[in-house]
Amino acid sequence: MTNEDRSRKLRELTREVVGTYHDIGGINRIGEKNLPSQAAVVAILEELLAVVFPGYHGDPLPMNADLEVLVGARLDAIGRSLSAVIERTLRFCHQLDCECEKLWQMVDEVDEEARFKAAAEHVTMLYLGQLPEIRRLLALDVQAAFEGDPAATNTEEVILCYPGVTAISVHRLAHPLQKLGVPLVPRMMSEWAHHRSGADIHPGADIGERFFIDHGTGVVIGETTTIGDEVKVYQGVTLGALSFPRNPDGTLIKGGKRHPTIGNRVTIYANATILGGETLVGEEAVVGGGVWITESVPAGEKILA
Repeated sequence: MTNEDRSRKLRELTREVVGTYHDIGGINRIGEKNLPSQAAVVAILEELLAVVFPGYHGDPLPMNADLEVLVGARLDAIGRSLSAVIERTLRFCHQLDCECEKLWQMVDEVDEEARFKAAAEHVTMLYLGQLPEIRRLLALDVQAAFEGDPAATNTEEVILCYPGVTAISVHRLAHPLQKLGVPLVPRMMSEWAHHRSGADIHPGADIGERFFIDHGTGVVIGETTTIGDEVKVYQGVTLGALSFPRNPDGTLIKGGKRHPTIGNRVTIYANATILGGETLVGEEAVVGGGVWITESVPAGEKILA
């Protein structure tokens, strides 16, 4: 093919692709200034990890550092960045008719332009205020992973190397934003963790203390899942929906309890599937590998086949 032929074909292809931008909607946004930035969300997430795991993530801590000055500077930078991302996200979602009522009720601003900024700043400070509790939960998760895996030699290895700890760490950071009503950003965080760890945890899932995912690859935890304390799951476990109710026109009905409830001190072995919003796995139950469950399991029961 000559250079002239190649240039001609590229021009034709360019016209064809651009034509699809006009003819095929829903998967392109042109001239959109408020579209949330994945890169910005990931940068904030990495800074948050440096706050909850100082010395393990982010820059090393100097031996004689003034921790209040250092952490204060980090929190200030995170707060500014997160507020800007949330404001941009709210503006973007507003164009999609997302009312974000929970956030609007937090601020008194009547002016629409001021409301976006005020809501973003308010929810950012509420979120940052939860970081001490997030650190408490993560310390328990790390200890549960260390105690629950005979291959773990120290907690440093657990923090740095375990994909299950990466997954639950990001979930602990994303879940409060989801509860506060922030759209999109928590999902962007969880999808980053999914890519990094192989575990897909929806930020809406409620997960108790000392949660341990052994390995992590292929774990799926749905939005309305509730998990108690001291639960351990292995790779390939799915906590999902059994069926989806539909509207008369055939579209899915959104919301509702669709995923199971897992009691305290439950162990779920590899590739088990537990489905349904009415499914309850009772305390201290054991679910064997590869088991398919759509009905409740009594407390203390062992389901091995």
